[in-house]
Amino acid sequence: MDCPFCSHANRDSARFCDQCGRSLVPTARAAADPRAYTPRHLVERILTGRAALEGERKQVTVLFADIQDSMLLAERLGAEAWHSLLDRFFHLLAEEVHRFEGTINQYTGDGVMALFGAPLGLEDHAQRACHAALALRDALARFSAELARRNGPTLNVRMGLNSGEVVVGRIGDDLRMDYTAQGHTVGLAQRVEQLAAPNTACIAQATQALVADAFELRDLGSHNLKGVSELVRVYALERPRPPQARIEAALARSPVRLVGRDAELTELDRALDDAVAGYGQVVGVVGEAGVGKTRLCLELVRRCRARGAVLAQTHCPAHAANVAWFPIRELLRSLFDLHPEDPADVSRRKIRRSLLKLSRSFSASLPLIRPYD
Repeated sequence: MDCPFCSHANRDSARFCDQCGRSLVPTARAAADPRAYTPRHLVERILTGRAALEGERKQVTVLFADIQDSMLLAERLGAEAWHSLLDRFFHLLAEEVHRFEGTINQYTGDGVMALFGAPLGLEDHAQRACHAALALRDALARFSAELARRNGPTLNVRMGLNSGEVVVGRIGDDLRMDYTAQGHTVGLAQRVEQLAAPNTACIAQATQALVADAFELRDLGSHNLKGVSELVRVYALERPRPPQARIEAALARSPVRLVGRDAELTELDRALDDAVAGYGQVVGVVGEAGVGKTRLCLELVRRCRARGAVLAQTHCPAHAANVAWFPIRELLRSLFDLHPEDPADVSRRKIRRSLLKLSRSFSASLPLIRPYD
């Protein structure tokens, strides 16, 4: 892990920086200074633009995460062991929140409140928050399994998310930030968290409206939450949708016939004809936001399917812009119909079947294929 103070690369298990000696885990004492646990590149971006941010209304997604029955755990473990467990727990939380460019706004004793979309503006704040919640769920499951191997306690964590408006207050030199929530945005996220089963994340309807196409959700019905005058519909966050499912969702939302794009469709049809004939090429679709680029590409998808063409999809979300080969990996997963939950032997069978369908000449290369997660 990189030290937030000197950027030195340390071992993943390191508790102190090998270069400057500072602590790499956000303890309760370190939590008093957000710079102690916020990566340097995020600190610089926040402080550089803070003058423009203060007093601004922002659309954000709030994430709450805490340990269930923490008081009982603390009593059972004792002060020293409980403090050590919290150190590791807070480190995992901070690592995943910052990976998706969220900001930890406060520590709550046995959990955190994190914001996505403020002070750093993020157009896809809801999706990033959901990705972070799922990454936290998986990381904490591994941590809990590690505790079990050492005969440690069972760690149950609940998470709740809600999207809405906040007003950015003053941002100090130490990154302390003051937010005023509008429309009970923060309070509702905390209430939703209390509905979550152990080791799961729940989202409010405002967040569901922003991420329904990108994630598989389970409807938990409407709930009467304390401090909220109307019933709130709540959903359990299950997993990201595969790329093919996102295409289907987008197609379902665009049943109206495309008009006014005859020239563009003619050009895409020509490119498709060339591809079918064995002359592959790259076609770029560019234009101002809102002119219908996605709708045009969806029409090409329909025409590919009508002709029986093999269709693979990839996209590079903003939070993965710095991940090497990310779009290539997703393209190959789509082409071979691979899913993250597939065991390695299932993935190998899918790749083998697809390659041999293309050409028997791939037979000699098959022993070298070992798909990685």
